[in-house]
Amino acid sequence: MNSGPARLGATLLLAATLGGCAAGPDFVAPLPPSQRGYTPQPLRPADAGAADPRQTIAAGAAAPRWWRGFDSRALDDVVELALRDSPRLAQAVDALAQADALARAEAGARLPQLDVDAQAVRSGGGGAPAAHAYSAGPLVSYDADAFGRRRRLVEQQFALAEVQRAQLDAVRQALVAAVVARAIDVAAARAQLAAVAQLLETDRAALAQTLAAQAAGGASAADVAAARSQLAADEALLPPLRQGEALARDALAVLVGHAPADWRPPHFDFAQLQLPLELPLVVPSALVRQRPDIVAAQAQLHAASAALGVASADLYPQLTLSASWSWQASAVGALFDQPALWQLAAGATAPLFHGGALRARRDAAAAAWRGQLAAYRDTVLGAFGQVADVMQALDHDAQLLAAQGRALAAAETSLRLQQAAWAAGGASYAQVLLAQRARQQALLGVVRARAQRYLDTAQWFAAIGAACD
Repeated sequence: MNSGPARLGATLLLAATLGGCAAGPDFVAPLPPSQRGYTPQPLRPADAGAADPRQTIAAGAAAPRWWRGFDSRALDDVVELALRDSPRLAQAVDALAQADALARAEAGARLPQLDVDAQAVRSGGGGAPAAHAYSAGPLVSYDADAFGRRRRLVEQQFALAEVQRAQLDAVRQALVAAVVARAIDVAAARAQLAAVAQLLETDRAALAQTLAAQAAGGASAADVAAARSQLAADEALLPPLRQGEALARDALAVLVGHAPADWRPPHFDFAQLQLPLELPLVVPSALVRQRPDIVAAQAQLHAASAALGVASADLYPQLTLSASWSWQASAVGALFDQPALWQLAAGATAPLFHGGALRARRDAAAAAWRGQLAAYRDTVLGAFGQVADVMQALDHDAQLLAAQGRALAAAETSLRLQQAAWAAGGASYAQVLLAQRARQQALLGVVRARAQRYLDTAQWFAAIGAACD
């Protein structure tokens, strides 16, 4: 061999030197937010009453597998099944694999490309005998990337891969949160069905007592009609609750990757679900680094910045280098008997006139970057708003549960007094039944308030972007 490879090496080194800078802006992550909190005044969940424990919100990171804070083996099993078999999660995993492969492919295109070129030519005509020509040898080509177009493309692809990685985390978190919420829905429906069943027993007893009073001449037909109407109205509470339980069960089946006919979830019950009492709070500057939707928005901004660099580099010349070695002969057997021929080539393409298209594309890329910056800010504000909403919801849930507890205690006191008065002959049995019904309605209110508190607790972990691995 002669000095051809050395010259090629020197040329590639020069190209690398020329490509030390890249067109367009270098990406700089947005500054962390200056806010120290999420609400105008610091909030903590109120006292939920004597019958329910008080929650606290304190600075700190969420424990891994946060759903285990509900202390339910059945819930743990369903969440693990969803993380293993959910087609929604599998789709996100494959989307990330595709994005990673595209990024690696773009990165590989930055390196010198080595190919083998082989040709066989047969020519003739004009009475001359047919001639044969054979050639074979390696071919090296290299995009010098003098103005960084290729590097910006690689940067863009890796940023898009980061988008998919964050979206995978978002799908995983949303999946877990949905599973926990649907399990709570099942428990809430079952608890409300039990409360309504007791309410209906009271209604049926009231109807029977009214019918007996009518037979004895102590009640009118209107009284009987009113008792029947109340029983029918309370019976109408059952179908929506049963439908809610069925919908939650079917949703759980779909979330874990099964058809509702093939898989039935456990019978979740509040007696088997412990309310997490110590809730972690991350400051805004940490939230923007851990919530997947914010991480994805920042990666989208990075990709838009790189796209602006690509459009800017298109305004400058593109330099390509190539080198080849080949052996040529008129017969295959003699192909490698002669010294190889080498060739070095350099090509440059510089834009002269494109009707303003290249600058228009750069302007479009700049507008896309600005739009993505606005989208990032909107995502951050939305996340802060969600954390503030759930924080206030937890406070209001505790207040509502305490109020419902007081209403239940008052109804139970009234029932005891009515029962004592009836035993002493100072009240009618109808008054006792009314007090029983008021007690059951208050119990139903407690069940609903408790269920909402559980749901908002699960939503809290989703709002702060708690990890699921």
